[in-house]
Amino acid sequence: MLGHRTLTPEDFVAIVKRRGWMLIVPTVVMMLLAFAITFVVPPKFISQTLVLVEEPKVPDDYVKPVVDQDLSGRLASMQEQILSRSRLQPIIERFNLYGNKGMGMDERLDRVRKDIDIKIIHSDISRAGGLPGFFISFTSSDPHIAQQVCGEITSLFVSENLEAREQTAEGTTDFLKSQLEDAKRNLDEQDAKLASFQMANAGRLPGEEATNLNMLSSLNTQMDAATQALGRLEQDKTYMEAMLAQQLRDLPPADTAVSAKQTPQAQQAQLDSLLAQEADLTSRYTPDYPDVVEVRRKISELRRQMAAAPAPAAPSTVTRVNRAEPPNVQQLRAQLRAQDQAIAAKRAEQQSLAQRISEYQSRIHSSPEVQEQFKNITRDYQTAQQFYDDLLKKMNQSKMATDLERRQQGEQFRVMDEPNLPDSPSFPKKGIFLAGGFAFGFMVGLVWLGLTEYRDTAMRSERDVWAFTKLPTLGVISLLDGSETADAAEFQSRPGAQAAAGKPLMNVGG
Repeated sequence: MLGHRTLTPEDFVAIVKRRGWMLIVPTVVMMLLAFAITFVVPPKFISQTLVLVEEPKVPDDYVKPVVDQDLSGRLASMQEQILSRSRLQPIIERFNLYGNKGMGMDERLDRVRKDIDIKIIHSDISRAGGLPGFFISFTSSDPHIAQQVCGEITSLFVSENLEAREQTAEGTTDFLKSQLEDAKRNLDEQDAKLASFQMANAGRLPGEEATNLNMLSSLNTQMDAATQALGRLEQDKTYMEAMLAQQLRDLPPADTAVSAKQTPQAQQAQLDSLLAQEADLTSRYTPDYPDVVEVRRKISELRRQMAAAPAPAAPSTVTRVNRAEPPNVQQLRAQLRAQDQAIAAKRAEQQSLAQRISEYQSRIHSSPEVQEQFKNITRDYQTAQQFYDDLLKKMNQSKMATDLERRQQGEQFRVMDEPNLPDSPSFPKKGIFLAGGFAFGFMVGLVWLGLTEYRDTAMRSERDVWAFTKLPTLGVISLLDGSETADAAEFQSRPGAQAAAGKPLMNVGG
C-alpha cells in the first residue's frame, strides 16, 4: 500500500524485512560490475614535479633587473611556447606517445596538451607580484613514460626561463646601446652649437651684464682722465709754443726768417689744441655753455691771425737759421716734439677707449636678445645632457643585469622534487569505483523497491483496511504457518477481505 497512506517507521522496517533482497541484489551486482570495470579501463599514471621560483641572489637595490614582467604572465607565455608544435612534436616522436592508437600528429598533439597540467602555487607571504612556484604534471598509461615526459617538460620550462631572461636582458642592453650612441651624437651637436654661440657672443652672455657695466663705467672714467690729460698736454704745448715764439722774437734780426717760419707752426699746434678742447667740451656740454663759447671765440681769432700771416720762408733759410739757433730754442723744440708725441699717444688712447666704450655699449644693448638665444640653446643642451646621462645610467644597470643573468644569479626556476615514478594509477581508483557502484546499485534497488511496493495493493494491517475502505475492522484472522493455499492467497488478494498476518485475535469494532 505504498503511496496510499502515510507510512510510519514500523512500516518502513516491515518493507525492508519483506523486500530487502531488492536492495541487496542491485547493490552487489553494481559493485561487482564497477570492480570489473577497473580491470578493463586503461590505467592513467600521473608524474608530478615541483618547481620553485628563486629570487635574485643580488638585491634589487644593487642591481635592478631588466625583466620586470609579472611572473604569472611570463609563465603563461612560456607555457604557450612550450606547448607549441615545434616543442612537443620531438617529444611525441621520441617517446612514441599515442602511436599505437592510430591518431594523426594533430590529434596526438591535442592529447598531449590535455595531459600536461601546470598548477601555479599562490602564497600570501610571497613577494609582491611573484609566485613561490608551480607544479608540472603529465598523465600517461605508462608510469615510466609519464616520469620521463614530465622531466622533459620541466627541463623545457627551466631552460626557457633562463634563455628568455638572458635574451630580454641582452636585447635591452643592445637597444639602450644604440639609443646611447644617438644621444651622444645629439649631445655633441648641441655642445658644438653652444661652444660656437659662446665664442661668437663672448662678453654678451648671461651673467656678464654686471661685468660689462663695471667695465663701461671704468672706461668712461679712463676716458675722462685721458681727456683731461690731453687738455693739460695741449695747454703745456701751447705754453711751450708761446715760449718758443717769445724766444724767437728775442733773437737777432738775422733770425727773423726763422720766426716767420716757426710762428705758423705754433699757431697750427695751438689751433689743434683748441679744436680738441672744443670736441671734448661739446661732447659733454651744450653749444651755449660759456667754456664752449670761449673756446670757439679763440679758434676764430686764431684762424684770422693765421690767415693774415705772411708765407713761410724757403727750406734753405730754415736750415740755415736752425743751425744758428741757440741751445734753449733747440731744447724747447725737442720738448715740443715730445709733447706732440704724448698728445698723439693720448689721442690714440682716446680713440681706443672710445671704441671699447662703443663695444661695451653694444654688448649691453644686445644682451637681452643674446640672453634669449642662449636660453634656447642651453635648454636644448641641458635636455640632451639629461637624456644622455639617464640613458648612460640605464645602460650601466642593464649591463650589470645582463651579466647577472649570464652568471645565473638572477631569478631562476629550481626543481625541488624530481618527477616521481607513480606506483599506482590515478585512474581508475578501485575504491572510488566500488563506492560509485554501491551508491548506484543502492539507488537502483530503492527505485525497484519503491515501484514494487507502490504497485502492491495487499492489505496487511488495520490501517491498510481503514485507508482503503474507510470502515472499521471487525476481526483479524491469523495466517497459519505452512498451510497457505491457493484459496487463502486468493482471499488475501481481495480488497477489504484480508487482515494483517500475525493478528490471531478477533477484534470487534463498532
